This record gives sequence, structure tokens and C-alpha cells, in this order.
Amino acid sequence: MSQRNSRFVTSLVSALVLAGVTAFAQTPAPGQVFRTAQHDFRLEVVAMLQHPHSIAFTPEGDMLITERPGRLRIVRQGKLLPTPVAGLPDVLFLGNGATSQDGREQAGLRDVVLHPQFASNRLLYLSYVKPGPNGYGNLAVARGRYENDRLTNVQDVFVANAPGNGTNRSSMWGGRIAFDKAGYLFVTLGDRQWPAVADLNRHPAQDLLTHNGKTVRLHDDGRVPKDNPFVGKPHALPEIWTLGHRNAQGMAFHPTTGDLFQNEHGPQGGDEMNVIVPGMNYGWPVIGYGVNYTTGLAIHEGTHKEGFTPPAHVWVPSIGVSGMIFYTGDRFSGWKGDMLVGGMSGQRLVRMRMSGRRVLAEEILIQGMGRMRDVQQGPDGAIYVSIDANVRGVDGEATPVYRLVPVERAATATKR
Repeated sequence: MSQRNSRFVTSLVSALVLAGVTAFAQTPAPGQVFRTAQHDFRLEVVAMLQHPHSIAFTPEGDMLITERPGRLRIVRQGKLLPTPVAGLPDVLFLGNGATSQDGREQAGLRDVVLHPQFASNRLLYLSYVKPGPNGYGNLAVARGRYENDRLTNVQDVFVANAPGNGTNRSSMWGGRIAFDKAGYLFVTLGDRQWPAVADLNRHPAQDLLTHNGKTVRLHDDGRVPKDNPFVGKPHALPEIWTLGHRNAQGMAFHPTTGDLFQNEHGPQGGDEMNVIVPGMNYGWPVIGYGVNYTTGLAIHEGTHKEGFTPPAHVWVPSIGVSGMIFYTGDRFSGWKGDMLVGGMSGQRLVRMRMSGRRVLAEEILIQGMGRMRDVQQGPDGAIYVSIDANVRGVDGEATPVYRLVPVERAATATKR
């Protein structure tokens, strides 16, 4: 067996062992202790919100949470403020029945990230679906000054050219934001659910004249860096950093190596984790591990092909990957340096023990508590996760943002 096939079989067996999704989202029992290989913890409700998506923390201790219908909320000193942040741009949200498949991925307000020099410039970045002509929209990134619980001088620094497949009912918007140590801004763009049929090489994710299925790299004000890989090349948009993605929902820089990691949704099976290298083509839909939703038939030409970069890790079956971080805190010292990945359809939080760019082991930390949309580390080293509706997908239903609270093992030893 080749090394590549062996790696895939290992990932497949690992994923199958981890499979088995709870039918409906559960609520933790009072005082319930979650026991894992290295740490025990409880879940503490921080706030109940409608479609909570992404989380960020200000230097002053505010916790900012996006609600996908178009609101940015503040948790201050443990209390959810009743009034959303003022001054946000108009957001196209397609909830309340305007849904496709599971109905929980439709447009709206998405990521929130602080500028690396936020403490001095107060700049805050939001990804959102910007309304367009005839009720259609496109992903955009806006920035504004966050002061006195409002945004001012809000301007778009990026508006995607990523057309949908003829309807806004399609999902796959992407919209994850991250800054590297040099201050460059990275944004993920989904493929907008264009079907993978006929000539797979002509799919929009393979077309350098659209932003569908791409990662883009920008200066913090939206200008295009001169050293981007497609600058000056004909028939290519200069913002593009990588191509061939389906729907990247998680993105994080390794705190030591600086490597950029992304995860993205596969179709029926085949979620991927990729190490992002400028100019590389990650293959969607030409290569991959997924199958057609309705027929179960193969979509791709194969799992590997010359000229395309294979994933560093796959989840088969899919877990519906979402937010991801590298944990660097001390409250869960045994997880330091590990990757934490949320799962939506898999309703789980997964810990990935890494060695460089390789995954050594996976452990499910939480399962069955709902569609996990984001995971973030707070300034106190605590871990926070957002739950975006339960598997029934009731629109407008309030769902929790949880804090993971460590539990000393000595205190729970008698309960084992």
C-alpha cells in the first residue's frame, strides 16, 4: 500500500471509529462533568443568542459575538448587553424558511476579528453577505472603529466577485477571517454551491477570474499585496492566494511555525484540513473524498492528481467542520499546542494532537450538544464555543454560547 493510501485508510478508520451522531442536540445536565484523556470540564452558559456565529475578545475584556441575522452582541463582565452594537452595515440574511438542505448556512453576518493593533487603532473587521441587485448578495468584509459600543466610519475593504448558481438559496459562503503576524488579511470564499458536473476543471472554484472557492490575501485596508502569487498574471484576480476550495469554515495560524491551516466542508463525506501554501490548487471538485448527496456516486476524478495539493487530513464521514484554533493557554495545559476544531453536522468539538503539519491523534471533547459553529480561546485561557441552532433547525431559536470550565480531577475522582 502506498504511503498516501495508507494515510487515507488511517484517517478513514479513525473517522469511522469516531462516527455516531446524536439525533438531537442535548442540554448538559446540571453539574455534568465531561471527562477526557487529559482534562475534565463543565459547560457554563455565557449567553443565549439567535444563530450565534463567531466570537472575539477586546483587550478591555468585552466578548463580541456575531448573530447571523445581522447583529453584533456584547457580553461584558459576564452579562449580555440588551442592545446590539450600533453602526453595522446592512446584512442579507436568508433565514425564516429561505434555506437549502439543512437550512442553517444561509448568508448573514459571519466572522468578527480585531485588527492586530486594535488597542491603538480600534479597528474591527466583519465578514457578511452584502445585499446586491434583485435580492442577491455577495460576501464582503467591512471594517470600522469600535468605540462606545458602536461602529463608526464603516467601509468595505473587500467585496467578492463570487456569483451564486442562480439562487441565493445556495449556501457555501465561506467568510472566515484571519490576520498573520505581518498584518496581512486572509479571507475564505465558498464555491457558492455550484454543481460539480461535466468538466470539473471548469468549475468556478477552478476559475481564477472569480472568487468562488478561493482564499484571498489583502493589506488591512483592502489593497492587494504586490507579492500575491497571481499579481500581474493574465486571466487571474490578483487578490487570490489559493484556489480549489469548497467551503472553508475554519482558519488558524500555527502559533510557532506560522503555517496557515484551513478546514473545509466536503460533500457527502470528505471534510478536509489543508495547509495553505500560496498559489496552490486544493482540488475541489477535481479531487476529493466525497460522494454525491443524492446518489452516493463519486464526484471527483480521484483522490490525488498531479498539479493539485491533497489534504493534510480528512474526516470520512464528514463532521461539518467549522471554527478552529490552536490552543495556547494554561487552563487546559495538556492541550497546549493542540488544534481544536468544531463540527456542525457532527455536533462535536475535536482535539487534534499535531506534529508539525501531521495529525497524530483525534479526541472528541464534546458531542451531541448542537451544531458547533465557532471555538475561540479567551484572554483568560478559557475555551468558548457557539452553538448555532439545534439539529431541528428552528429559525430564531436561542441557542447557547458555552464556556469550558476546568474541573480538578481530585474533586471528581470519587464519582468515576
